[in-house]
Amino acid sequence: MSRYEASFEVESPADLSAVRRIFDQAYDAVREESRTLGEDAEDATALLESFETLRAATERPSAGKLTISYERYDDRFDN
Repeated sequence: MSRYEASFEVESPADLSAVRRIFDQAYDAVREESRTLGEDAEDATALLESFETLRAATERPSAGKLTISYERYDDRFDN
């Protein structure tokens, strides 16, 4: 398994605005994909709730750090 990570320091209102846009875009993409692919409604709801929690955290104007991790497994997708 390979792991990739990127961190973004939130040190200004402009940085926070960028983080909010990241979460808005990610939330919208996950919501649309879960509808399009017909994912299990319960799983999709839980995932969207997680994104909503993260997005709500960005509503408070304060400094912080956004870290994005991607873990790539050795298994390939089944086609």
